[in-house]
Amino acid sequence: MQLRRKATSLVMEALVLGCTVVGVVALVSVLGYVAVNGLPAINLDFFTQLPKPVGEPGGGMANAIVGTLLLLGLASAIGLPVGIAAGIYLAEFGDNPLGTAVRFVTDIFTGVPTIAIGIFVYTLVVLPMRSFSALAGGIALGIIMIPTITRTTEEMLRLVPHSLREAGLALGIPQWRTTLSIVLPGAAGGILTGIMLAVARAGGETAPLLFTAFGNRFWHSGLDQPVAAMTLQIFNYAISPYDDWHAQAWAGSLVLVGIILVLSVAARYFASRKRFS
Repeated sequence: MQLRRKATSLVMEALVLGCTVVGVVALVSVLGYVAVNGLPAINLDFFTQLPKPVGEPGGGMANAIVGTLLLLGLASAIGLPVGIAAGIYLAEFGDNPLGTAVRFVTDIFTGVPTIAIGIFVYTLVVLPMRSFSALAGGIALGIIMIPTITRTTEEMLRLVPHSLREAGLALGIPQWRTTLSIVLPGAAGGILTGIMLAVARAGGETAPLLFTAFGNRFWHSGLDQPVAAMTLQIFNYAISPYDDWHAQAWAGSLVLVGIILVLSVAARYFASRKRFS
């Protein structure tokens, strides 16, 4: 019996290790392929110049980089407060029919195709404004971020030991203050991971932006005007028949991955510093 258990344990460990290796190899292969194809097209002009007209070599994606950061900023301003607040409610006060309903709706929205969210925001924002806009794009991406942040926040808060809550309440601290000052900081690392996953997902979306932000070959001129985004630019360049645009599409993909990486590292760095302090 003991020998069989050891053999089963070794087999399962080998399977887990094999799956891990497959996942890492796949990830490294994708990143390496993007880097090999994108690095040759990256230069100073790529970060400082506007796209060139059809047939002219050179140019860059400076407007798309700025537009992507703007859209992610708007999406975060919309999605973070709503998602974190909803997660706190579900974890601390959601053991009731309303909490069950909110949890069910959140799970449904997690699987909704993002293009459907783009069409929804198009009807809700773009048609009344009679214009594609950065604001509409930010709203669409913010809605996409909310379910991931909500469920991650709830699960991370539930992992915080109840003894910490009881200790705060025993000191006479109100429940809302206990949640904000004790429970929430204890789950900050996990919540931050969920936020960065949501930002990464929103940063890679193209379909919703086709119906909202629409794209722009020039600099951003206002929240009520169309705005460029790297995903839109990559999409347009990738389906074009021009080799120069194909190279810039690979470069844009690599830069987009780099932006998400920098945002993730920066967020973790500042969160760790605050926790240490």
